Amino acid sequence: MTRALLVLGITLAAALPARADLTHKIQSSISLQVGGSVTTAQRIGSSFSISGSGVDTTDGTTANTVSAGTITSGVYSPGTIAVTQDVPSEAFSFSQSYTQADAVPTSAVSVGAVPNFSTITSTAAGTAGDLAGTIASDGTMTITAGGANTLAIGQLTTSLTIE
Repeated sequence: MTRALLVLGITLAAALPARADLTHKIQSSISLQVGGSVTTAQRIGSSFSISGSGVDTTDGTTANTVSAGTITSGVYSPGTIAVTQDVPSEAFSFSQSYTQADAVPTSAVSVGAVPNFSTITSTAAGTAGDLAGTIASDGTMTITAGGANTLAIGQLTTSLTIE
């Protein structure tokens, strides 16, 4: 009887299905990019400041006057300022500063041309050259660098989930 129960137990155990969820994922990708040319330019404007105490100013024609200056092609040019001390031998202060603006272009800039501005950043167009990428069936990747302004990225992701 013991032998019959033992055989029956082995038979029942062998008949039960195994419970295991198994998921295996393999993902691979290669991204190849060739950048376009890009130029950014920033025009600065004019600035002029003058300050003082204990002095008299003149623009050459009128006492105690600061010239308005002139603007040509978007660039301010301050007038000439002469300064004399109010009371000789007494304390005085005077300061003047001027930043010249970039000239305003008279026509639109052509594609590929760069305006004559103070702050310019320029990146040349990319060249594919030897830029290439392949993925073999076994997941082996081959990536070949290209020319300037190119990007090659390869990625292989393998995941195994057992529940």
